[in-house]
Amino acid sequence: MTISTHDNFVVVKEKSNDLKKFIFLLKPLLTTQLKDKNLIIDLLDYQLISLNDLLLFQKVSDEFKEVNKSFVVVTNSLNASELPEEIMIVPTLQEAEEIIEIEEIERELGF
Repeated sequence: MTISTHDNFVVVKEKSNDLKKFIFLLKPLLTTQLKDKNLIIDLLDYQLISLNDLLLFQKVSDEFKEVNKSFVVVTNSLNASELPEEIMIVPTLQEAEEIIEIEEIERELGF
């Protein structure tokens, strides 16, 4: 797992192809190193990701929303019509960064 810190977000990338293990290892970091940060999960290296795999991030996504932080998953392995609306999923890192910027502005404006 690699963690890259940027001005207003953190990118976490895992290359092991075991999403359950990745989420297991990620959870302790959510209450320490990644607490109070906007988070991008980079899954671009996962070519065989399924809708069920993405739904593993549902609880984490909900927890970030509760504390007014952004949580964005990056994958281009699924068709847009297959993606769940409950989790912010985009096909590129650039779009993930833009989503975080937009959500930060919305929070500042009180939306």
